[in-house]
Amino acid sequence: MTGSALIPVTVLTGFLGSGKTTVMNHLLRQPGMDGVVAIINEFGEVGLDHLLVETSEERFALLDNGCVCCSVREDLVTLLDELSARQAGRAVPPIRRILIETTGLADPVPVLHTLMTAPSVVSRYRIDGVVVTVDAVNALRSLDNHAEAVKQIAVADRILLTKTDLAEAASVAELERRIGAINPTVSVMRVNHGCVEPGAVLEAGLFTPDARSGQVASWFAAAAAAIAAQEHASHHQHHHAHGSDVSSFSLIVNEPIQWAAFSRWLDYVAALKGDDLLRFKGLINVADRPQGPVVVHAVQHVLHPPVTMEAWPSDDRSSRLVFIVRDIPAEAIERTLARFGEISRDSIVRPAA
Repeated sequence: MTGSALIPVTVLTGFLGSGKTTVMNHLLRQPGMDGVVAIINEFGEVGLDHLLVETSEERFALLDNGCVCCSVREDLVTLLDELSARQAGRAVPPIRRILIETTGLADPVPVLHTLMTAPSVVSRYRIDGVVVTVDAVNALRSLDNHAEAVKQIAVADRILLTKTDLAEAASVAELERRIGAINPTVSVMRVNHGCVEPGAVLEAGLFTPDARSGQVASWFAAAAAAIAAQEHASHHQHHHAHGSDVSSFSLIVNEPIQWAAFSRWLDYVAALKGDDLLRFKGLINVADRPQGPVVVHAVQHVLHPPVTMEAWPSDDRSSRLVFIVRDIPAEAIERTLARFGEISRDSIVRPAA
């Protein structure tokens, strides 16, 4: 399939009690959501959450008796393959989108790995984005006590802040600060009772072959500015919360990069530091492809197939790299990129606030 023909997959996750099912329920009732299949995952022998989702039997599938982050990853591949086969045989109406709801205790990274690496999945589906529900009443405690809650925010493309009407204003402000410290690039939206427009959380992906290069470049510019502002603000804060080992930074490379050398460097980082490379996105000026940039995307050890853009959106030909990491110094990334990527160290800069 071409990039535009691949079926987009949105992963909906969030910690226990943060309102995932409420959001899923609302989304599936909205006009224009025909052709959307919800895959609802649960932990335990008896499924419960799917009974709360108001949708027809044809529009959801239940992955039961296991967590999508571990024991049923093969079942997820099987289910997606079966959906493709049923669509091809016209046993179901045309499928336009997949929504996967994980359990509250799930690490979302393994399901992203599955979507990025399983050959039969990659040939038919594409990751659109990761949407995370965050409970304004309990999230600060969850972030202090559960690494999964921190990682969910770190890999998110969209965050839906729930239960803000039940939380103190000061607590909500502190939570938004904590979210920004973990993932300055994420879009945060407050929602009441799961009410959110589909267009606000879907079509979040910027890394499809038919994405506009100007849109992608704008995202990198905004991400770099947000990270620089967060770094500037952190210099004036003298307390550190649990989860502060997760940080973000961006780099600009002002000379073309040899693709072979860059690929070797990225493989090196993923192999040695993959557990701590939570999310990486890059817009790369490849030396032997001057007509347009190449977009790369990694989640921990797994690298998404690179996407070539047809043209540059402006005269700016710099490469732009965005990292969300755990205990990896930016200086180490700069040093190894210069050495293994065969780039002058002077050409690598970090945007200032």
